[in-house]
Amino acid sequence: MNYIQHLNARLVDFYDDDRLHPGHFSLYMALFFYWNLHRFTEEFFANRTELMKMAKIGSKSTYHRLLKELQDFGFIEYRPAKSPHELSMVKLSQNCTDSGTLVGRTRTIFGTYRPKSVPDTLYIKQYKPNKRSLGAKPRSQLEVLDFFKEKKYDLEEAFKFFNHYQAIGWRIGGKVAIKDWKAASDNWMLKAKELAHEKKKKKAANGSDHLITQTEKDYGQPL
Repeated sequence: MNYIQHLNARLVDFYDDDRLHPGHFSLYMALFFYWNLHRFTEEFFANRTELMKMAKIGSKSTYHRLLKELQDFGFIEYRPAKSPHELSMVKLSQNCTDSGTLVGRTRTIFGTYRPKSVPDTLYIKQYKPNKRSLGAKPRSQLEVLDFFKEKKYDLEEAFKFFNHYQAIGWRIGGKVAIKDWKAASDNWMLKAKELAHEKKKKKAANGSDHLITQTEKDYGQPL
């Protein structure tokens, strides 16, 4: 996946498509951003809240209309969830033109003008520490998903972890503020493994296999 080539091709496509308006452009760029965060997987989870915030869309109906239109125009494939237990997924079309055709189309639109060189100092990112840099809470649900993927944790637990602490303001027991959400997620997974083990143990003890006896018998004794 060539990030620059794909993005440039889509911008040229947008230039030629009179059906599109700023809402489509804004939503597509938000989708492209989250696609990049997911390392350009074939499809990825569409978090409506995060996408609406990124695209500056204030209405759910507008959000769904723009998604449908982008799909009808051939830019994305949208698979909505059929139940509260499923995830809505999005796939971005990758049928971009090759680099030679793209360069020719770009020159036709913008000519051969080359801007003057820009001082390197303008590209230096000024880093200013803030509360988020301390890791008190994640920037978004996607950051939690990426962390759980990196640690090879169950992604279902990532949603449970995020929703739980998001609901109580990222505080342990609703009182003490979390200082490191990644450490809290490690503890969450340890607890989840303990609960899963206890559940499995309890199921076995409840007679899931009637041939298993809980007492030892001395088979040396006569009947």
